[in-house]
Amino acid sequence: MSRLSVITDLASKISPRILALLKRRPAVTYAVGAAFLVFLIWFFSARTGSPNADVIVTPVRGEFLVTVTTTGELQAKNSINIMGPEKARQANIWQMKITNIVPEGTVVKKGDFVADLDKSEITGKFKDSQLSVQKLEAQYLQATLDSTLTLSQARDELVNLSYTAEEKKLAAEQSVYEAPAMRRQAEIDYERAQRAYEQAKKNYVTKKRQAIAKAQAAEADLMKERQRMEIYQSTMQEFTIKAPADGMVVYAREWNGKKRVVGSTVNAWEPSVATLPDLREMESITYISELDIQKIALGQTAKLKLDADPTKPLTGTVTTVANIGEQRPNSDSKVFEVRVKVNETDTTLRPAMTTSNEILVAKLDSVLSVPLECVHTEGETTFVYKRNGGSVVKQQVKLGLLNDNAVVVQEGLTDKDELFLTIPPEPGKLTLIPLAVAE
Repeated sequence: MSRLSVITDLASKISPRILALLKRRPAVTYAVGAAFLVFLIWFFSARTGSPNADVIVTPVRGEFLVTVTTTGELQAKNSINIMGPEKARQANIWQMKITNIVPEGTVVKKGDFVADLDKSEITGKFKDSQLSVQKLEAQYLQATLDSTLTLSQARDELVNLSYTAEEKKLAAEQSVYEAPAMRRQAEIDYERAQRAYEQAKKNYVTKKRQAIAKAQAAEADLMKERQRMEIYQSTMQEFTIKAPADGMVVYAREWNGKKRVVGSTVNAWEPSVATLPDLREMESITYISELDIQKIALGQTAKLKLDADPTKPLTGTVTTVANIGEQRPNSDSKVFEVRVKVNETDTTLRPAMTTSNEILVAKLDSVLSVPLECVHTEGETTFVYKRNGGSVVKQQVKLGLLNDNAVVVQEGLTDKDELFLTIPPEPGKLTLIPLAVAE
């Protein structure tokens, strides 16, 4: 009952005789007026000071939207990575520091300078390799000369043994007129000379193979070191990074989300320094908590707002939902990566812009909903406080989908019911009306 109706009822209860008395006696009029004023002040003070002032609402019938709202970050759907040295692992270079890089957002042409990496380690390796090449070249030359000298001596010895064998043969032929002992001695000397010559021929073949093997080994070591030096040289040139295509430079991010800037370390397994995004197709990368990820599905629509320009409306579509959660920095629970493709093409959209993403999970038409504050629970019973004539009752309800502000009521209420947003006085004494009775 409103305060105006209370006053009206009180005024109507004053009899005409009392009004006439008040007109004839002004003193009584003043006394009664003062008492009535005190009563009004007490009445309204008691009503306004009550913590259980009635706030009445009625269920709303109409469209009901269930959404999940998250914060995301724009990035290009397609981009070209600007990579560091591709041969870093071949050169045994595992970590490289960025010593210089163009400002983020710089528009570059293909072949333009992008960044410099610290060359001190690769330069030292290259110089050491140069010294090793010089040393191995000298060793290869020495092996070649030794082989030439050794084989030359072996050939001379072979010729001399050939002459000796021939001399012994002539001596054996001339000993036919000598005594038998002398002839036998000459034959033995010839056979010995012949065996020495044949053995020298076999040794020469072996020495030749040894010389060739030593020269080949020295040459192989030299070629291997030359290849290493060439790798160092080509890798050192890659430490000056240039743009592989036209575009706008966007710094790459490390595993912890930080951008790679001057002083950052680039490792050989992930040598990306920056990216050249394709700004024609953008998507918002967001992370959904494990409590809400079950609501998200491919193809759901979304509304996006830029923090930099909230007045620019954008729409999107969910294109990717991660199957495995991850632990993000500054997050106590697991989250799942969700990608929302931006439907509009806008030249003002830039990577790393923050967006507010409202993903539409469900849409119901012509349903009854009430504010979440109206709903209460005792044990397994869900109810609302409803005005029933001049009294208040607990009306059991059956609920459906809910969003951040309201919940769908499937059974138990009509759109004409009056509900309490606040808990009425002495709720424990109120009667509970089950669903079966309400029907």
